This record gives sequence, structure tokens and C-alpha cells, in this order.
Amino acid sequence: MLISEYPAIAPVAPSGRPTRRFERQLGIPGFDAARQSHLRAATVLVAGVGGVGGAAATYLAAAGVGRLLLVHPGALEEPDLNRQTLMRPGRIGQARVDCAVDTLRTHYPDVEVDGFDWDLRHPRMGSLVAQADAVVDARHNFPERYLLNRMCVSARVPLAVAAMHATEAYLLMVGPGTPCLRCVFPEGDPAWAPLGFPVLGAVAGTVGCLAAMEIVKVVAGFGESAAGRLCHLDLWDTSFRSLRVTRDPGCPDCGPQAGDDPGGAR
Repeated sequence: MLISEYPAIAPVAPSGRPTRRFERQLGIPGFDAARQSHLRAATVLVAGVGGVGGAAATYLAAAGVGRLLLVHPGALEEPDLNRQTLMRPGRIGQARVDCAVDTLRTHYPDVEVDGFDWDLRHPRMGSLVAQADAVVDARHNFPERYLLNRMCVSARVPLAVAAMHATEAYLLMVGPGTPCLRCVFPEGDPAWAPLGFPVLGAVAGTVGCLAAMEIVKVVAGFGESAAGRLCHLDLWDTSFRSLRVTRDPGCPDCGPQAGDDPGGAR
């Protein structure tokens, strides 16, 4: 899918304060000050700030996204520390999203970061998604992923779905008119355990970075989106596949019969 098919992000005027933070990315062909301004104007929601979402949020902030909305429920536990790079050992037992917000604010003071200790069934999630110019899905179960998929499709907000298991990872970019998560995985995977699956931190970080790159391309308006393809990585043997996917005309989430209440239970 061409980036030009996504809704444009309105640019903002520079802050007026000289900075060299972004000079290395401004040298990329096709990426200029106007593209950087698009990033500065953007709001990105990251659902899940563990290994995958934490990496995505870090590199979105580093790229210069102006505002991040972080959504993640629950407290930090010691086994989280093998991959959740925004967390700190001294914060075990405290809300993970609060630790993520504090870390990002320290490293990227020019980025506005807001945290929400919510799961995706929170009654205000739909309105939060509607505030975003793009969303990263880094949640750990299909019910929440389907819910976020419906919200983004309904609001026409681009969505990067990032997932991993052991040494494998998947990335699906959903944009206006492209196959959505439900089109590609209509039934989920009943055998897949939502918690307790094996995680190697470098795998989570790899797919989180890929998701961040897709969002940067969409909101800055350069490059070519991976929408319409399912990307599969297996870092066991460093293999990478990009598979074309098709839209399901009968999809309950993005088809013509999709419900009008994307935030409701289904």
C-alpha cells in the first residue's frame, strides 16, 4: 500500500529551538524537515508496553513523535525484566505503564507521554483510539487484539499489529481498505496461551522496532507501507517471509456488516 493512501498528518511549525537530535535521519533520501514536522504533530497510541510495545514506544519517541499514549494494565514482575527495557528493577510491584512513562520522559523530554493503567475493555478506550493518528498493538491475547482492531477500523486509524512467540514474530500493518487482523486470523489460535509463552527479549525488540518503523513511515508520509502483507520472522534461523493477504468480504470487523459499536463485547 502506498503511503499516500493514508490520511495526511497536518504539519506543525518548528519549536524555534535549534536541535541536532534528528540531523542523521534528515539525511535519508525522501525524509526532510517537512516529514519531521509530520512526526512532531502526530499522536501514537501503544497498547502494551512490554517487550514489543516498549521497543516500539522507545523508537517512536526517538524518531520525534510528538505525543505517545501508552496503555498497559498491571504491575511489574521480575520475569518481565528479560525484555521490557523501559522497566527498572526498583519498580517491581508498581504499575508498568507508570515506569514506562517515567523512562520515556527522562530520555525524550520533548515528547508528551501519557500513561493509562487500563486493559482494552476500558469504556474510554474507543475515544482514546480516536485521538491517535496511528496505533501499535502489542497486546498478548486475541480477544484484546480483535477489540483494538475493530476500534481502529471503525475510526480509520492505521494499526501495526506486532506479536512474537519464542524466536518467531509477526507483523501486520492495517490501513484504510486493507485486510484487517480478523481477515488474516479469523479464529485466532485457541491453542495459543495468552500468558506464560516463551519470550526472548531480542525477538520482542526486533518486531517492536519493525512496528515503530511502519508507524514512522505512515505518520511522516514517506516510504511504502507493509499493509496488505503478513511479515513472519523466525530468528532461530534468521528467516523472513512476506506473504500477501486478502481482505475477507464477509469480515465481521471490516466488512459491510461490521457492527457500529467497535468498543462493545463480541
